[in-house]
Amino acid sequence: MKEICEVSVLEERLLQSPEAPIVLLRQLNARPHPSPLPQAREKRSPLSDETEVGADSNDKRVQETRDGCSLSPGERAGVRAGVEQTNLEIAPSVAPGNPNLGVMLPSNPLHHLLMAELGFPLVATSGNLNDEPICTDEFEALERLRDIADVFLVHNRPIVRHADDSIVRVMLDREMVLRRARGYAPLPVALNHQPPTIHHQPILAIGAHLKNSVALAVSEQVFLSQHIGDLETELANQAFRRMAADLPRLYEAAPEVIAADLHPDYLSTQFALEQVRSSGFSQSGLPEGGTPNERPRIIQVQHHIAHVLSCLGENETELPALGVAWDGTGLGTDGTIWGGEFFLVTNESVERVAHWRPFRLPGGDGAAKEPRRAALGLLYELLGAEVFSRTKLPTAAAFSNVEHAALQTMLTRGINAPWCCSVGRLFDVVASLSGVRQQMRFEGQAAMELEFALEGVMTDTAYDLPIDVYQSPMRLDWARMIEGILADVAHGVATGEISAKFHNTLAAAMVSVAKHIGVPRVALSGGCFQNRYLTERAVTRLREEGFQPYWHQRVPTNDGGIALGQVVAAKRELAARSAAVCGSTSRSNVDTETASGFREGCGWSVGHSRAPLQPTTHHASR
Repeated sequence: MKEICEVSVLEERLLQSPEAPIVLLRQLNARPHPSPLPQAREKRSPLSDETEVGADSNDKRVQETRDGCSLSPGERAGVRAGVEQTNLEIAPSVAPGNPNLGVMLPSNPLHHLLMAELGFPLVATSGNLNDEPICTDEFEALERLRDIADVFLVHNRPIVRHADDSIVRVMLDREMVLRRARGYAPLPVALNHQPPTIHHQPILAIGAHLKNSVALAVSEQVFLSQHIGDLETELANQAFRRMAADLPRLYEAAPEVIAADLHPDYLSTQFALEQVRSSGFSQSGLPEGGTPNERPRIIQVQHHIAHVLSCLGENETELPALGVAWDGTGLGTDGTIWGGEFFLVTNESVERVAHWRPFRLPGGDGAAKEPRRAALGLLYELLGAEVFSRTKLPTAAAFSNVEHAALQTMLTRGINAPWCCSVGRLFDVVASLSGVRQQMRFEGQAAMELEFALEGVMTDTAYDLPIDVYQSPMRLDWARMIEGILADVAHGVATGEISAKFHNTLAAAMVSVAKHIGVPRVALSGGCFQNRYLTERAVTRLREEGFQPYWHQRVPTNDGGIALGQVVAAKRELAARSAAVCGSTSRSNVDTETASGFREGCGWSVGHSRAPLQPTTHHASR
């Protein structure tokens, strides 16, 4: 591995750990003096005495993988006649345009037998189609995978619960779990310092729409399920419902409260509402001895508040703290798309204290797949109709005249062009403006390529970013930053330089807001913090300014960690109600509550209808 990837001591230990995750390793550049081609291992019978199976073979496996990853295109010529050799080069199509490789060692006896027979690295993928759960029996696999697989190796051991391979990345010399599944789930997360609830009511949190996982809170323990995936297909929805039924049954804990997202169109939210409207929770896993006639209550939690509370809960962070939630999308309490949020979290409330300046997304959800749309919407907010005459801009040049006309109508009339303040979409904007990516083949591609572009660039320079501290909440205005990027593009500044300055600007923004709010602890959560450079830069800058940053490690920073945050929010809500800080409140007929997390006088505010509350924001004129 070390011939082609950087492997730290911690990364090597993770590869050999009992969890056996996929570890993201950074590929090295081709060396100027290629080493000789390594000798191939002689093929052996998988059942011979020399076959190494078990933990003792892991050290050798690491070295073999290092050797196997060492070939560059020029090293193929080293094959000598008469000696059996194996071309071990990793094909570029395995991770196109990506400086990282996902590497794992054999994790079960079958893997060891296969590797012993083949003697070279294998490219592997999970047994499922895109946006579908993993197949769990051979009959299902033969039906669903027959168009993509030529041969099926089956066995007679039943698979009770599907589990993907976990994925981890090392940041700041610490493990960061990006996908929590085999080896990690359903190990509990302890919430020893969170507010207790009356009788420790079991809470079922049903997560978000993308990267879904569910969680069951029993007393101070939260059992976070394995990764379920995006709820984009009926099969994925069925897997989600099975998991929501399985956890309560497995731990013999009938949920009295269901925590869900605010978004009414999420399949997970719709499932939660179904349970409230039905005669009980029995059809979704109420253990024997439960009371089907007692309907569970639902507490809806704003997406980005759940992100922040997930990070604070995992790290058992003392309050008050500033929470930074940056991702691609999430429904805000004002009905717009959030994703560039700052929250002040105290023991009593959560306040939205700052956010990025909004801009429109022409085409709505379609803009999440086309960075050019997000960029056009932002440029329209900055330049008005003039943007359509800037034909030399990479963004404008990416559209046809017909597309320009349709998009101009959307933006001028506000049709299918929702407001957005998402940092994830800001990454898309910068990728489009700098010519990195106009359309994406998979989620996050533009942001990833923008991160990859700054490899090897060393600069502390940042763009200008004014913060209006007299607005409530404070507003980070991207206008001068975008003008600086446009100027750099016009002057032919390298994409890596633009990317580095953009990342530095984001880190500086976090420090600036933290200084204005003035609390010592800062929690970072959301999909944007899967970006190694952004997270490491932000943590470094915050520490330099005397702050104590916290970030995710054993719970995903992406939407896979949302369920944990929903549990924390529900616990806070129930604790506030039981303490009756602001007096007693009656239950609604709908049995639906909105834990907005915003202060309304005192306590953890609750609404008694499905309509989200309007926030009472923090006045930051200081």
